[in-house]
Amino acid sequence: MRFELDARLAGDTLVVGDLPLCRVLLMNDARFPWLVLVPRHDGLAEITDLSRSDQQALWDEVNQATEALRGTGPCEKINIGALGNIVRQLHVHVVARRVGDDAWPGPVWGSGRPLPRDETDSAELIRRLREKLPVELPGQ
Repeated sequence: MRFELDARLAGDTLVVGDLPLCRVLLMNDARFPWLVLVPRHDGLAEITDLSRSDQQALWDEVNQATEALRGTGPCEKINIGALGNIVRQLHVHVVARRVGDDAWPGPVWGSGRPLPRDETDSAELIRRLREKLPVELPGQ
């Protein structure tokens, strides 16, 4: 089955790479270190739509994303969520939070306006994430 990323996710993110189950995306919002993991199966809306083995693989990849984010800068808390109220395609947010960030202590979702990442800074962050995550580039 061919995987197609939701247009809104594609427009709001930068590609980090593919883990065995998920496409890993970096949210294009410089206010937060924020990854989005999207299982590469079409037609999924809920975690329970995945097989049991893929549910386990998803949580393993969420754990890998968490550790990668912790390794890129200050982080006191990790927020994990799979809301899907606006983008129906199953995706899991993994957000590194720090006391005093732009949304602290509230959620990042719907908090202010995104601040697009600088091209040089985003390239450097993606490079560091790729060093920490065993990702392949899509299409390779």
